[in-house]
Amino acid sequence: MRAFRILLVLIGLFVLLAVALRVTHPLPDRSGIEHSVAMAPTTTTRLGAATLSAAAGRPDLSGVAALADGREALAARALLARAAEASIDVRYYIWQADTTGWLLLHEMHAAAERGVRVRFLLDDNGVPGLDNVLSALDAHPNIEVRLFNPFTLRRPKVLSWVFDFPRLNRRMHNKSMTVDGAVSIVGGRNIGDIYFAYGDGPAYVDLDVLAVGPIAEDTSRDFDRYWASASAYPAGLLLSPAEDGLAELAASAVAARQSLLGSEYLEAIDRSPLVAQVLAGEDILEWTEVTIVSDDPAKGLGRIEREGLLLGQMQALLPQAESRVDLVSAYLVPGTVGTELLADLARSGVAVRLVTNALEATDVLPVHSGWIRYRPQLLEAGVTILELRARPGWAQGQGIAELFAGSSASLHAKTLAVDEARIFIGSFNFDPRAAALNTEMGVLIESPAIAAELTRRLDRQDAVYEVRRAADGSLRWLEARETGEVIEHRTEPNAGIVQRGLVRFLSWLPIERLL
Repeated sequence: MRAFRILLVLIGLFVLLAVALRVTHPLPDRSGIEHSVAMAPTTTTRLGAATLSAAAGRPDLSGVAALADGREALAARALLARAAEASIDVRYYIWQADTTGWLLLHEMHAAAERGVRVRFLLDDNGVPGLDNVLSALDAHPNIEVRLFNPFTLRRPKVLSWVFDFPRLNRRMHNKSMTVDGAVSIVGGRNIGDIYFAYGDGPAYVDLDVLAVGPIAEDTSRDFDRYWASASAYPAGLLLSPAEDGLAELAASAVAARQSLLGSEYLEAIDRSPLVAQVLAGEDILEWTEVTIVSDDPAKGLGRIEREGLLLGQMQALLPQAESRVDLVSAYLVPGTVGTELLADLARSGVAVRLVTNALEATDVLPVHSGWIRYRPQLLEAGVTILELRARPGWAQGQGIAELFAGSSASLHAKTLAVDEARIFIGSFNFDPRAAALNTEMGVLIESPAIAAELTRRLDRQDAVYEVRRAADGSLRWLEARETGEVIEHRTEPNAGIVQRGLVRFLSWLPIERLL
């Protein structure tokens, strides 16, 4: 009884703390905020002139190039920032304070110093340790910084979850960069070393697309929707005035450039021809129909009807499949509806293949616990399941094109190819969080070349386990060795009993909606 009373007292104190913090740390008043808008491409900038000239005669088509290699994806962002003359709009879920994070922040600041208008829209959950620098950047006359669904208690930020969990649990997962209104990069990568496949240890295998033409303007309009949304707050309403924030940025950028890792990045940037080729008007892009798909930003506050969700747009795509669906998702939790949809496709004769992380490769165990619930039903329906292995000896800079050459990587890409004719590339993980909580975006590209290349790469299985169902209903993981030998595993490979037990335990908990 005494223990019960103590528990009640502790609960009461926790509730009082939550109420007190909520009262003392409200969201700032957004009334009267002015919203800048995206700049349209014009011939007065080099990028505008080059892309408008290239698009002449094909007004309904956009030019695209896949950015599979991590080094190329980094170089494209840095070189576009250097080429900017009018505007840069960047929107990311995570911006890490590491080598690539500092290098790209430096490039953005350098552009602003040249007179370029720079707008940062960042999810406040993904910028730990950057308050001082972001405050200093926001004070720059050519830079605006806004934070999506911000934490009102800045130190320690984690306490904000205690009194504002329902709102803070909704994050902006979108990723885009648009320069001079003419060129956009959209895809799955955040900003950080692990996303560009550099450094020691594992890295993320990911995919972006560089795009020009109407899709760049569509991306700008979508950025403006989020910039003016009720969840986006000017940094000046939340962050304390900076204390030598620009000096911190400069020192961190110098240290990053002088590091061995930084010198490798700079060399990759110097070698990259992509942006120079775009500026020169070289015929390196595939011109095709490209459609942006994006959640209504009201999703960030839970104020959205189903028709405003990206999920509905994606679900409309799948029933159109006639022969093949290849779905690659780092965090795959299809849920009951998604599982039925994929199973029905497979039963109707469509070749459905799913690729996600194996337990040994995943970096989020709870998500794997959600995934394992649906494997048996999918396999029974005839769906092919491949799970990425985590192996040593991964070559730096490999991207999705080398996905099945063997890696110590964790899959981070989110892409869906249908009938080897069209492909979705974006931020949308096929899981409940992406469907219902986080805001997401991506592009749907009518490209047999890109879609068929993904399918061809997935046909290689020397870095995945193929999961099959045995006659007794249990699962088997087939590992194809380079020698041609196939090893059969009867439990999740390279995962200990504690790890497997934890995943199984988590699968019993009612947490799927949060995954």
